[in-house]
Order: sequence, then structure tokens, then C-alpha cells
Amino acid sequence: MTVCAVPLIQSADLDAAIEATRKSVGLPQGARVVAAMSGGVDSTVVAALLHQAGYEVIGVTLQLYDHGAALKKTGACCAGQDIHDARMAAEKIGIAHYVLDYESRFRDSVIEEFADSYLRGETPVPCIRCNQSVKFHDLLDVARDLGALAMATGHYVERSEEGQLRRAADQSRDQSYFLFATTRAQLDFLRFPLAGIPKPQVRDIAVQLGLKIAHKPDSQDICFVPEGKYTTLIDRLRPQGREKGDIRHIDGRVLGQHDGITGYTIGQRRGLNIAVGEPLFVTRIDADAREVIVGPREALLTRALTLKETNWLGDESELLDAARAHKPVLARVRSTRPPVLARLVVAEDRIEVEFDGAEEGVAPGQACVLYDVADDGRVLGGGFIASTRAF
Repeated sequence: MTVCAVPLIQSADLDAAIEATRKSVGLPQGARVVAAMSGGVDSTVVAALLHQAGYEVIGVTLQLYDHGAALKKTGACCAGQDIHDARMAAEKIGIAHYVLDYESRFRDSVIEEFADSYLRGETPVPCIRCNQSVKFHDLLDVARDLGALAMATGHYVERSEEGQLRRAADQSRDQSYFLFATTRAQLDFLRFPLAGIPKPQVRDIAVQLGLKIAHKPDSQDICFVPEGKYTTLIDRLRPQGREKGDIRHIDGRVLGQHDGITGYTIGQRRGLNIAVGEPLFVTRIDADAREVIVGPREALLTRALTLKETNWLGDESELLDAARAHKPVLARVRSTRPPVLARLVVAEDRIEVEFDGAEEGVAPGQACVLYDVADDGRVLGGGFIASTRAF
């Protein structure tokens, strides 16, 4: 059963959007609210709607990496042109705006971790780490220091009146996968005014409000990776990841050599540079042995996974009791995939997710986010994938 708490706004009705913003914020008019402004259309519209709704809005933009490099890259955020766009938008809206230099913090907690994850043979999700460490930790502290009663962002996700994290009404834009690591304390302070507004209508509202960024393209790929080529960054930060090693078939045969494990990800087919007369895929990366393991597509099928760094948004003891009883949940292993039926299992000193069917291409380092079977809009929590078990 799906329970949708926030209705989808069916037209770009500015008054309806303003009223939805007031309901989302749930504070009296005049209350101080910090708007996290990345320079994109979503966060800019949020800041404008907050202002229109009668709140005292302070826009805050984080500079997360080098201005010069970012000015040459389209579809980025939090640097270069985007900071300029956020500043100009705040001036147009008529709100205070601050730019904070968080390059060092972002480098240490997101970029370095991104590089280390590839060196371990994992496939990281840096957007989750950024939300977890910088945006929903450090920036929340800034908002509180500024005397704000809440912080609003342009994420497409819902925070219910009961304090739940829920999928956005427009599930094609839902970003709950990237926010599973948000703690309950952080959720109490956060607001998501776009929970019920589809993206096309957000752009229409931006036009109505006279915002120049109304038709600005969305961020693409990983914001800090030049032209989407993550290997260029990894090679510079972790050159040891380019040490040669064997490409080995799951049956034990050595099929060739690779130029470094950091150039491979689970499920990869192209660029293996081996010819054996059958399509082969990367099924596992053994970082210790510097081996890339390949096999047929069916070898990508995963029956279960083990979680690490878990975060629970419901009653943790209740969830773990349910896990001991092997009660069903819905599990999502990629942001682009729908949740599938699975079971949360507590096995000795570890927490596992066992799929009812087979999931393909599940990789350590990614996130597995869990939803309520009885209400698939509700996020129960999740964790990062530590290991997988074949089907």
C-alpha cells in the first residue's frame, strides 16, 4: 500500500506553491529560515518561495571546490558560476546571502573518501557522503548559529509532520535514496518545500518570479569530477591505484592484465580489452590481490548483501526486532531502480538484506535504502554495502 502524505501540485500555481511552503516549514511567518542555495533552479526557487511565504530568509552557499576549474565545467554545483548565480538570485529575491569556504572540509570528507573507496575496489556514492558530512552536518550548525529555526533545501523528498523521511510525491524526481543517512535530529531541523512540486512546475514558478536561472540545466554526473572522468581525479589522488594486475575469470583462468583496479566498476563490460568469444562483465574487484574478476552476466546476480554504517529513521529496536523475525522490507540498491521485496536479517554481528529475487550489479560502497512494505513512501533507513553474496 502506498500512502502519499504530500499531494502532487498539478499546476504551476504560485499561490498553491507558497501555501505548500508554509505547510512544509510549519513555523509562524517571520521566523528565520536558512535556505541552502547551490546556484541551481531548485534551491533558488525554495529560497524565493520561503521569502514569498513571509519568512526571514538567509541564503547560504558553500564553496566546495576550486572556482577556476568549476567555471569551465557545465552542470556542476557549489563553485564558480553557481556561486555567482546564487548571489545574484539572492539579490533579486531580496534576502541576505553568505558564501562559506568549505573546500578543506569537502576535500577531506568527500573527495578523499571517494578516492579511497575506489582504491578499496568499491563504487562510492559521493552525493550521500556530501549530504551526510557537509550539507546536513556542518551547514546545519551554521544555520543554528545564525539563529534559524529551520533549514530548507531544494531536495525532492518529504519530511512528514510525524518526523518521517518520505519519497517525493513526484517519484520520478525522488531523492530519498541520497538522504537515507540523515539522522532523526537533523530531520527535525530540515524542511523540503519541493516535496509536492514536479520539476517542470518548479521551472514555471521560477519564470513567474523573474529568476534568471529558470532554464538553467540540472547538475550532471559528480560535481567535482572534471567532465565526468572520475579516473582522471583518482589517478592524481591515488596513483597507486594504477598498478597493473590480472584480469581473472571466475573459473580461475587469467585472461589478461589491467592498468589499475580504480579504472573498473562492478557490472562494467566495455573497456576490458580481453577477447574470449563471449560477453564478460566485471563481477568483483579484489583490491588486496589487485585482481579484476570477470564472468558472464548471470554472475552479477546478487542474493544478499551486508550493511555497514547503518542509519535508522524509525524505532531502531523495533526495526531490529522485525529483522530478527525476518519480516519483509523494500530495498533499493540504486537511485535509478525501484525498491524490491527483501528481508532485513540480523545475523550474529552483522546486518544483512536478503532479496526475494535476484538483483544485478550490486556493488560494495553503494547504498542500500530500505522502505516500509506497508507504506512504500516511508524511508526506514539503510546503510552502505559492505559485501555481497551471489545468487
